[in-house]
Amino acid sequence: MSRDHSSCAAIVGAAEYPARRFSEVPSANSLEQAADLALQALADAGLTLADVDGISVRGIYVSDQFLPATLAEYLGVRIGYGEAPDLGGAAAAGMVWRAAAAIEKGLASVVLCIYPGNYPPPSPTSGGLPRAFGASSYLPGSPQAEFEIPYGHLGQNIPYAFIAQRYAHIYGYDPQALARLVVHQRRSANANPDAIFYGEKLSEEDVLNSRMIADPLRMLEIVRPVRGGTAVVVASPDVARRTRHRPVHISGYGEGIAHKSPQFAQDILDPPLREAAATAFAMAGMTPAQMDGAQIYDCYTIAVLMALEAAGFCDKGAGMEFLRSHDMSFAGDFPLNTNGGQLGFGQAGGAGGMTHVIEGYRQIAGRAGGRQISNCESMFVSGNGGIMSEQVALILKGATA
Repeated sequence: MSRDHSSCAAIVGAAEYPARRFSEVPSANSLEQAADLALQALADAGLTLADVDGISVRGIYVSDQFLPATLAEYLGVRIGYGEAPDLGGAAAAGMVWRAAAAIEKGLASVVLCIYPGNYPPPSPTSGGLPRAFGASSYLPGSPQAEFEIPYGHLGQNIPYAFIAQRYAHIYGYDPQALARLVVHQRRSANANPDAIFYGEKLSEEDVLNSRMIADPLRMLEIVRPVRGGTAVVVASPDVARRTRHRPVHISGYGEGIAHKSPQFAQDILDPPLREAAATAFAMAGMTPAQMDGAQIYDCYTIAVLMALEAAGFCDKGAGMEFLRSHDMSFAGDFPLNTNGGQLGFGQAGGAGGMTHVIEGYRQIAGRAGGRQISNCESMFVSGNGGIMSEQVALILKGATA
């Protein structure tokens, strides 16, 4: 039975910095950026700090704990709900569903979900030499320090290549289908002035001729890190009705956590998004076929293919054919990552996961400008942390008059 979407919490405003190269050093630190994003998002919604009674935040590097309190103090607000989800790239989507759940339980009425994208300065614990190993943990006693760093199982490129190689062994592999995905997302990025690759055309041959990084993954199949920052405002239905733009209800959500390192996964080709998406669709009373588009976390091309299968947009093993048979640009029959995605817009660290949420909101609210999908009423959004380790699914639905 379909859920009463109008009774769900809604996204009512957003703020997003344009993607910028690392050579453009920000003048503000991460706390100052968080405050700026908060004010921009509230202004976008037609709300003020006086309306805020909840904060969910990551990426404030001036403190290693008490993040909601740090930002609440800086903004001068008193809140009844504070959260700092630890889900890697899925944290942003995780913030949004937790905010929605808190609002539906009466703990808050307006929650700021904020993720500045200002990377931390080098230090022994946040980006300095120990993190140069590229492992998710370097601390003595962790499985990563014991079994990954000594054997060179490091970073993200190699583990995602393992997934791609395993997929190829079981189902076959079509590099051109994945190159097609990159090109279609680049078309959307070329309709987004804030994208890092705005104005830079791309062909399938360009992707296939780009440098091999970790077989079978090539340079242009891998996310482009950028500077940026994001925020959304999640509000109760009562508040949403008095905001400036069309509210977008968070009608369904789910979360799955399976492992930290892929060698400990029971099945590397069965990501936790499968359960998360099933939960989200069931909660919303909707199906993949009813979605007008999808915003899927795209750190690597193989991650998108795996998510399409896990969420039920196509059968397991049928992802390559799905990519070959659909136009995935904003003007196509299956609009996917219509702001360019992280492969075309850029990934501002953990804030990169919020760009998918914001694009889903903007499309349904009719605010996507030159890349607007016609008659967009629903959207699937995913978040992905680690090596397809922690995953979140959201179903967004437009408010009816």
